[in-house]
Amino acid sequence: MPIDIESHKGRVPADKSGKRLDQTLAEMFPDFSRSRLKTWIEAGLVEVNGQMWRPRDRLCGGENVVVHALHEPVVEVRPEAIPLDIVYEDKEMLVVDKPPGLVVHPGAGNPGGTLQNALLHHDESLATLPRAGLVHRLDKDTGGLLIVARTLRAHTALVQAIASHQVTRLYRAICQGALISGGTIDAPIGRHPIDRIRMAIVDGGRPAVSHYRVIERFDAHTLVEVQLETGRTHQIRVHMMHLGHPLVGDPLYGGRLAIPAGASEALRHSLHGFRRQALHAVRLELVHPFSGEKLQWASPLRPDMIALLESLRNG
Repeated sequence: MPIDIESHKGRVPADKSGKRLDQTLAEMFPDFSRSRLKTWIEAGLVEVNGQMWRPRDRLCGGENVVVHALHEPVVEVRPEAIPLDIVYEDKEMLVVDKPPGLVVHPGAGNPGGTLQNALLHHDESLATLPRAGLVHRLDKDTGGLLIVARTLRAHTALVQAIASHQVTRLYRAICQGALISGGTIDAPIGRHPIDRIRMAIVDGGRPAVSHYRVIERFDAHTLVEVQLETGRTHQIRVHMMHLGHPLVGDPLYGGRLAIPAGASEALRHSLHGFRRQALHAVRLELVHPFSGEKLQWASPLRPDMIALLESLRNG
């Protein structure tokens, strides 16, 4: 599929005098994010009165601008006929219920067989969008709901909605230890200073906020519901570990497995046999970026988490 360049023209309003070029273009062309426009400016794809400018250059008002919008297909990711559980779809966006074990996008060690490959097979036009329209992600072994944009304007709007906390994302998690009550974890997350595979609470990390409440208590475990205010890599897993209640089965942050005193052989077997983080994205809520309709979707817990909960209830 060839690279597609679409030109957009405009005249800078007089009231934008003194404003930065990238900021003004984001207001003039709301289908594109400011970061994407900045990239195009730096690549020489934006003309101001026929000249190349820098993102920080200040406008006077009245300039003629041309944005050569670059829609570059993802050539390294190939469509693959992988089944998708699509719970919602329209011309602007779709919502997918991802199974645990499915990687979201290709990376080191996962060149194919991902959700992104499946999306490109479902709709080849997604190749013109960043990561085939994925606006957020789930870890490989976390199941549940994901939003996918189908147009560039939807991608921009949905990314902005998530950033401004207008998308509700709820998760269910089974954590180790008995939590007394809910609360909020406000702790910055960044790459672990020594183990680069892991994330950690670090000074200077990106702001990260998680709200949690207790759903059900067991002898040595707790089922919690977590609402994300931000969406950092491994956020819930790192925050719950920081709280002293890592997720059951978490291979990176779980620590020593908690076995309650007097646990039955069946419970011991269930806990030892649960080989992924016990985490599921159970609900999404948002206002459709263009129709204004309030939408929500739910995803049931997977059988392995349901079975583990039953074992915890039975002791």
